[in-house]
Amino acid sequence: MKDIPPAARAVAASLLDDVLNHRRLLDDASDAEPKVAALAGRDRAFARLLAATTLRRLGQIDALIALCIEKKLPVKAAGALQALRLGVCQLLFLDTAPHAAISTSVELLKHGPMGGYAGLVNAVLRRLDREGRDLVAGQDAARLNTPDWMWMSWLHAYGEETARAIATAHLREAPTDITTAGDPALWAERLEAELLPTGSLRRQLPGDITALPGFAEGAWWIQDAAAALPAHLFGPVAGRRVVDLCAAPGGKALQLAAAGALVTALDRSGKRLRRLGANLARLGLSAEIVEADATTWRPEQDFDAVLLDAPCSATGTLRRHPDGLWLKSPADVTKLAALQGRLLSAAAALLRPGGTLVYCVCSLEPEEGIAQIEALLAADIPLARAPIRADEIGGLAELITPDGDLRTLPCHLAERGGMDAFFAARVVRLPN
Repeated sequence: MKDIPPAARAVAASLLDDVLNHRRLLDDASDAEPKVAALAGRDRAFARLLAATTLRRLGQIDALIALCIEKKLPVKAAGALQALRLGVCQLLFLDTAPHAAISTSVELLKHGPMGGYAGLVNAVLRRLDREGRDLVAGQDAARLNTPDWMWMSWLHAYGEETARAIATAHLREAPTDITTAGDPALWAERLEAELLPTGSLRRQLPGDITALPGFAEGAWWIQDAAAALPAHLFGPVAGRRVVDLCAAPGGKALQLAAAGALVTALDRSGKRLRRLGANLARLGLSAEIVEADATTWRPEQDFDAVLLDAPCSATGTLRRHPDGLWLKSPADVTKLAALQGRLLSAAAALLRPGGTLVYCVCSLEPEEGIAQIEALLAADIPLARAPIRADEIGGLAELITPDGDLRTLPCHLAERGGMDAFFAARVVRLPN
């Protein structure tokens, strides 16, 4: 990767600084950084890959750096630390030629305010070129790259073997999953994709997604295989009134509309709803779009079905968003769990008698999943759990909990590339 221009590595360093020192989401930092847009497509992809891989392996990288320097770099040397981290990532995790990984990292610093650290960065990287691969082989990668609070949460919820499998799955880049509006088998062939048991398509090949057959015509859209499951839990929806609360960016609303439902897509973010509207237009689908707060919105009529994909800590999507490893905290889980409770109460109030509510979150944390459903069912609302069946999710019985809820994990379908972590439960409103 020595032919990658210095600008791409400088952009990666800037993105890393935005995430770790300014606590910005990687996607937001990428969208807001003009230098990202100025890069050629291949260089932009490399900058993103370098920043994301560094975040994915940050625990290992920092442990290696700590072995090579006597004390931590001062706060004022943040730029030098990012250059060093990127150098270690290229050297040991991206198979960059050693001379390129070392020289380009030093060049990032040489002519700027961090120039005084260029010698240190050079010395550390040269040592790790000699010793680093053996050191990496002896590291506990799953544990080092998982913050303590997440590890303890998963250990308590799933046991050590599964917690380790979850953390190990996060070390891999997620493949590209696709949901089709038409025949999945036909599009699997056209897109050189694998047809998963759940009906999603999976592509392992890199490349520009928008250039693939069927994209411009709206025949399919990008959606993780796990994220596509909750919309299947309503059964046939043609002609039924369905509201998708917290709908944007809209993958599940698209599924429901493509299946013939009369969809109301609600979200409090006008910007995100515009993106949903653009996706509906590209696919030739229609839905009523409502910008409102789902906790207070009250329509004139109740609905046959309500989908609540609630805002959550998103710890289930760390394969795709490794910045979440270092940006999320237990306080986020507590705050979001309170919001989820309010949203669930509001969602239940929108159901007609006999109607179905599906609640889901892309979180691994029990406080955001099973605890929310238990609290809802314990409340003074005429609701009952409707257990999910294996035949509704491609026969994958291992994804169903003893209570009849859906619980996917990043280590499920590991041999095929894994999937996001989702919790979903289905309840029906009983006659008053």
